[in-house]
Amino acid sequence: MQATAARAGSGRPQLLQALIDAFKIPDLRAKLLFTLAMLVVFRFVAHVPVPGIDRDALDAVFSGGQFGELLGFLDLFSGGALRNLSVAALGVYPYITSSIIMQLLVPVVPQLKALSKEGDYGRQKINQLTHYITVPIALAQGYGQILLLQRAGIFNSVDLTGGPFPAIIPMIISMAAGTVFLVWLGEQITERGIGNGISIIIFAGIVAGLPQIVQQGFISRVDPTGLITLVVISLTIVYLIVVFTEAQRKIPVQYGRTVFRGGTVRRAQGTSFIPLRINSAGMIPLIFAFAIIILPGTIASYFADPADSGFVSRFAQGMVGIFDGTSFIYWVILFVLVVVFALFYTMIQFSQMNLAENLQKQGGFIPGIRPGRPTEEYLQRTLIRVSWGGALFLGFIAIIPYFATLLTDVQALRLSSTALLILVGVGLDTMRQLEAQLLMRRYEGFIK
Repeated sequence: MQATAARAGSGRPQLLQALIDAFKIPDLRAKLLFTLAMLVVFRFVAHVPVPGIDRDALDAVFSGGQFGELLGFLDLFSGGALRNLSVAALGVYPYITSSIIMQLLVPVVPQLKALSKEGDYGRQKINQLTHYITVPIALAQGYGQILLLQRAGIFNSVDLTGGPFPAIIPMIISMAAGTVFLVWLGEQITERGIGNGISIIIFAGIVAGLPQIVQQGFISRVDPTGLITLVVISLTIVYLIVVFTEAQRKIPVQYGRTVFRGGTVRRAQGTSFIPLRINSAGMIPLIFAFAIIILPGTIASYFADPADSGFVSRFAQGMVGIFDGTSFIYWVILFVLVVVFALFYTMIQFSQMNLAENLQKQGGFIPGIRPGRPTEEYLQRTLIRVSWGGALFLGFIAIIPYFATLLTDVQALRLSSTALLILVGVGLDTMRQLEAQLLMRRYEGFIK
């Protein structure tokens, strides 16, 4: 009560006062300082480049060209490390890929499905398998990125047996080791800091790139009217992301249990609800869709030769034109992919929760719905209807950069709605955890 009264009399914004309160608590202050220290280490690693890189050629590739969009998408998850081609150039993207693969395999593979039902031990084993899968994925993606950079003109040749300096094998191993180190940093933040460590590393990388985006806008002398319009669109998207991230459908649940007390039988009842989020899939469908839609154009670019008039070359040139990011067909396909993946991923998550089974074990039921199979079908129908709103919203978020560019005519600055979705989602999740820590210590929360 004293903390609440002091906050009311301070006149400071609630979020600022919450941070002040957090630094007054020794253990919470230690968590915040540890998180900041780990982020400093991450930014240091992101600026340790591999030897023998032509920085001018690297900057030219990222500023545009045939592979600019693909490299820009990969750079999003490396926190700017790929732009420097540092030892952390792969970022945590291989770990995210490994996590997605495991989430898809758990309901399909009987052994993994049984393992997931073994409580903490099962989760630890699945997490261990996820880490094991991360290493070969990181090695493969490291080699693929070097091949991509060689295709873009950064390297003269790629030779696994030695080749030009620097040697390819040490580069791949160092990039994979950088990924494992970043995953370790993220887990340390999760255990000893505030928030989800992997998400915070991605968050920090995106925030670190914002000054460069602003500088690019000033250097290119963007039209002020178009720039203001772009800022208004960005703020509107942020508002919509917050609304759809927090929106949920509450399914009422009643609990009835038999309690034996003093030799008599009594009925204990309670009421709760199951929150079904409209956008329960988060940013995963966007990652899926972008990862798939950039593949056809990238593969076709290897066969496209303007000097060749053959069918294969002409077909490849047409595919490159469709999937270069400026075609209307590209954005239509992207919209459909995001919607499909959002619905698919949501249903995969729902099947792993076993809500109806767990509800029946706990003595709960939905009013008007019989326990067991009818409850599962009811929840599934409700989730599909609710998820359509979230899927269409994610599809809109995916294609809004195209329409923002047409509306503002700002070509130098490209609005990244995926980055905004990550920033807002991670920010809200971290704020919730900070508020929970404050409420545990009888401080007032700051999220309305």
